[in-house]
Amino acid sequence: MVRSAAPGPVRTYGRDMARSPFSPAFWRSPLRGPWLTSVLGLVLLGGITVLFVTGLLSYAAYNPDLSPVNDKTPGKGLLGFYLFAWPTDPHWLYRLTQGVHVTLGITLIPVLLAKLWSVVPKLFTLPPARSVAHALERISLLLLVGGGLFEFVTGVLNVQLDYLFPGSFYPLHFYGAWIFFAAFAAHAVLKTPAALRNLRRLKEERSELTSPAPDAPTVTRRGALGLVGGGSLLLLATTVGQDFDGLRWTALFAPHGRRDPGTGPGGFQINKTAAYAGIHPAETGEEAWRLVVTGRTGTVRLSRAELLRLPLHSAALPIACVEGWSTSDQWWRGVRLRDLAALVGYDGDPPDVFVESLQRHGSFRRAALRANQVADPRSLLALFVNGEDLTPDHGHPARIIVPAAPGVLNTKWVARLTFGDL
Repeated sequence: MVRSAAPGPVRTYGRDMARSPFSPAFWRSPLRGPWLTSVLGLVLLGGITVLFVTGLLSYAAYNPDLSPVNDKTPGKGLLGFYLFAWPTDPHWLYRLTQGVHVTLGITLIPVLLAKLWSVVPKLFTLPPARSVAHALERISLLLLVGGGLFEFVTGVLNVQLDYLFPGSFYPLHFYGAWIFFAAFAAHAVLKTPAALRNLRRLKEERSELTSPAPDAPTVTRRGALGLVGGGSLLLLATTVGQDFDGLRWTALFAPHGRRDPGTGPGGFQINKTAAYAGIHPAETGEEAWRLVVTGRTGTVRLSRAELLRLPLHSAALPIACVEGWSTSDQWWRGVRLRDLAALVGYDGDPPDVFVESLQRHGSFRRAALRANQVADPRSLLALFVNGEDLTPDHGHPARIIVPAAPGVLNTKWVARLTFGDL
């Protein structure tokens, strides 16, 4: 009796590949194609360029070339080629640039995610490299995608969580931005002409992004863009209020600017409390606290009562912080920094100043200001705000307030000012 051979295994290689992301048939969405990808890409081209420029301006505002304590990326080398002395006019400059940087970054998140979704099949293209040029292109795409995700994630975490990267956020975000933008700029130069052509075409053409076996559509491409745009508008509406007093309650995605600051003359936002900074009430009292001012002719020690006998001046200035939130103009009153410089021998043009705080915890316990900031008549060692003494959380007994400077350079609980070359 002849036995028939046992049936062999059923070959399912083709079906298995179809279920793999490395197969074009795996990607079934009818939305993917050159038109959608081009629209999203051109939106990001403009938005990310603005993000990069405002981010560099934010870094320049810290005046990192002025003093090592201001420089959070000491190994930046040639990447600091653009740094300049940050101006004091207009007085809302940093409030604008950093507000745009943070708000726009959050608003662009749906666009970035939609763009990555639209091109994700290209990440699974086989073979991984068809030539040296193709390999270089794939590496640039990895830098582009990885760098974009890294910059957006670290930026959002810094906004949402108090000082998540103490001492390291600045270099991580700074160097990451340069790597990401270099890849982004190269990609834009290569792809923008094609993107513009795709938008001008009346009919969508097939490409490597187009599914060979698409599912039935449930939404049009323009409908998908509407969903992305709606998500961006929602994030904008729940972030931008951090910069406007009457809208702060809407800033659900900007917790720093949304905190209830209380009422009264000191009822406006802060970046750190006296308790967080480790300020002891005993050291800020009238008997204990003295301001030490050092310069060309020596050192003077001034009590708060002695400061009050000096000419007092007022200025209406906001507080604006790196997390993107800012206050409206507050009415500050105190002694001009340039008048304090004159007490220690600088009667003409005042020099730079090194400011030291009583705070024990948190960054920027010491900071430096440029001569142009010291010379501005609105730059004060403030003793009052909105007609009342500074509160402990706002820097009592004395704090720095300078037009257009980042909030952390408006040092609170000031203990010492050292005028001269830094």
